[in-house]
Amino acid sequence: MCWPKSLISMEIRGEALWSASRRTMSNFTAKRTGILRRLARKFRREERGAILVQMTLITPLMIALSAGVFEFGTVIHRKLLIEAGLRDAARFMARCTEDFVNPDPATNYCVSTAQNIAKYGTPAVGTLRVADWGTDEPAVISTYDTANAVDPDTGLQDYRGTGATVSTIQVTTTYNYGATSLLSYIGIGPITITASQEERFVGY
Repeated sequence: MCWPKSLISMEIRGEALWSASRRTMSNFTAKRTGILRRLARKFRREERGAILVQMTLITPLMIALSAGVFEFGTVIHRKLLIEAGLRDAARFMARCTEDFVNPDPATNYCVSTAQNIAKYGTPAVGTLRVADWGTDEPAVISTYDTANAVDPDTGLQDYRGTGATVSTIQVTTTYNYGATSLLSYIGIGPITITASQEERFVGY
């Protein structure tokens, strides 16, 4: 069978176009692969973005570490303030002449004043030493007696004095830290701080 020359010519041109298209796609793919390889090699050797990547990885850890140091310092500072208040209150009670056996601050001037000194630093109600040292965390004042025995070898009492017992003032409190701190945001419960101070009763 003899095909017309026009059809044969069209078929030849079609094959030529197809071959050209394949070569073009092949060249494009090769060029794209070459470009990607060059970019990959350049990326491996590039150091200008290394610091940014490192900071992106390290920054969250540094923020968490800094926050932890800040919180630890705040806890220690507040503990020192509370201990100073208890020490001042115990020293006041040790020199108070009123009957300190009665622990009710409503009827005992010494107890009520000592509690104010512990929490406010003044005999009257004022500014708290620690901002969130609440009323539900009072400074509890108690006493206990210790026998003042006589040493048989020396004939002297164990403690300086003439009484048969030695009275000691004890001031204690608890403080919950963390309700308004950064710890609450990460689900860590309040840290309970317990402090106490003792002084021997001397009187005026």
